[in-house]
Amino acid sequence: MEVPTLDDLDVDGRTVLLRADLNVPIAAGEVEDDFRIRASLPTLRELRERARRVIVASHLGRPGGVDPSLSLAPVTRRLGELGGFPTVQAPAVVGPEVAATLAAAPPDAVVVLENTRFEPGETKNDPNLAEALAVLADRFVNDAFGTAHRAHASTVGVAERLPSAAGRLLEAELAAFDRLLHDPDQPYVVVMGGAKLADKLGVMRNLLPKVDLMLVGGGMCFTLLAAEGYEVGDSLVDEDRLDEVRELLEGPEGSKVVVPYDVVVADRFAPDASTKVVPGTAIPEGWMGLDVGPETVTRFGEVVRAAESVFWNGPMGVFEWKAFRAGTAGIAEAVAACEGYTVVGGGDSVAALRALGLEHAVSHLSSGGGAGLALLEGRTLPAVAALERWRRT
Repeated sequence: MEVPTLDDLDVDGRTVLLRADLNVPIAAGEVEDDFRIRASLPTLRELRERARRVIVASHLGRPGGVDPSLSLAPVTRRLGELGGFPTVQAPAVVGPEVAATLAAAPPDAVVVLENTRFEPGETKNDPNLAEALAVLADRFVNDAFGTAHRAHASTVGVAERLPSAAGRLLEAELAAFDRLLHDPDQPYVVVMGGAKLADKLGVMRNLLPKVDLMLVGGGMCFTLLAAEGYEVGDSLVDEDRLDEVRELLEGPEGSKVVVPYDVVVADRFAPDASTKVVPGTAIPEGWMGLDVGPETVTRFGEVVRAAESVFWNGPMGVFEWKAFRAGTAGIAEAVAACEGYTVVGGGDSVAALRALGLEHAVSHLSSGGGAGLALLEGRTLPAVAALERWRRT
């Protein structure tokens, strides 16, 4: 993945359109978690020093058209607070109103366009929208790793029309995942969790030949246990993928997959359910696994701490509920304690680390879950491919 960076792009005295990933949770008109905003600041600050004008584009949520509740206004306000510079919220994504806003904005102000997904052509990579975005600037910088696996007008279309480069965040993300794919120090341990097995199967297939061990928890582990013939009670099972999982586990790399030794089960899916700890291979009828158990935390933790390379994606249980939080917290602490190269991706895993105040104890905290998984699966990211055309030969 050789893409041009800010070191390769002439932005001095230019107007630059920066595609950032400012898709953050909003509640009562305020930003609840500003992790992605903070992650965008190094690139933004560098561009403010070098460029004549910086315009920022981002999406927020999945609006079905213009939706005032998903306006970027709260994000723009928080961006200015964190960055210590003036910001101006544009009333639209493109068009005469945006042109008027740019003409009136102070030269040192960062102008933030409205939610790109207010435009129906955004997710279709509509050429007209891409052209309308491109005419706003002289150069394009993509720093939105979280949407790099999407071929949208603001990520791919603009990069096909303006001299472009990766921002510092995207540059760091690509370097981290390239290391995990092509040059990991051994032993290399991957920890997979979360509920959606379908999102992780391709990653498991691609990474198993490269890793020493793959530790699996979260809701997805019960499909693996069921595929091996164990009783899983009322636990989450992806019935449609049992054959795929069975084939993977019986394959030449299947012995590297480690499932929980014990699990915390509940009599119903509720934060106040009755719970008990049982062996992972003997979940009783009428009970469902909602977290990995204490023995699993200890044994998984020992493996993680001894690793030289670690990738973790997905919680070990329903960590939003206190009764089922210990597994995820235990893995977070183990990853933080590992002295090797550690990468954590996925919103829930990142949130768990940050809740424990451990985000600075890992080598790389990824801002994109789906994009990281796509890379580890061996897929090409459309937004990255669009930048590669500007690579110097």
